[in-house]
Amino acid sequence: MPPTFVGLTGGIGAGKSEALAAFERAGAATLASDRVAHELLRSGQVRDQLVERWGEEVVREGEIDRGRVAEIVFEAPGELEWLESELHPRVADRIAAWRAELPPSAKLAVVEVPLLFETGLEGVFDAVVCIVAEDAERERRAAERGLAGFEGRSERQLSQDEKAARAAHVIDNDGTLADLDAKIAELVDELIGSGHSR
Repeated sequence: MPPTFVGLTGGIGAGKSEALAAFERAGAATLASDRVAHELLRSGQVRDQLVERWGEEVVREGEIDRGRVAEIVFEAPGELEWLESELHPRVADRIAAWRAELPPSAKLAVVEVPLLFETGLEGVFDAVVCIVAEDAERERRAAERGLAGFEGRSERQLSQDEKAARAAHVIDNDGTLADLDAKIAELVDELIGSGHSR
């Protein structure tokens, strides 16, 4: 039987990466779609497309300057749409390939997708888990990670409340890492036990 396939999402600064790591510690196979996107940005084909569209200014020391790309796309929504139209199908293909290569022993596979609902991917997964946290805590975490423009970045996403309402499972991440580990471990048992429940 294939593993239960779970999408993990949440607002900026809610702790999605920590939650993904907690799923891994609890025995799940895990993949971060952002990491896949970053790998694609390093690939020759995507790099060449970005240079063709925006010029050499998006390259620094032979690699795509993600900071400069972020400036371009957040200033011009049309450019963001173009970038996402190039990246999202490739990311989806990589996720599908990763899923197909999972070992038979895998019981649970979790993919972190920040824009899961926004890109219409919820139907791909057996269940969706949303990580939530208080707005002040999310903003503090985003600032610690150097994510400027928290409000601007949040505006192009569904609200945290809407994501939570559309998810099958919601994990509150205002506590400690140990609290998060305990909640995720409990959810892993539930997800594996219930099989493919949406």
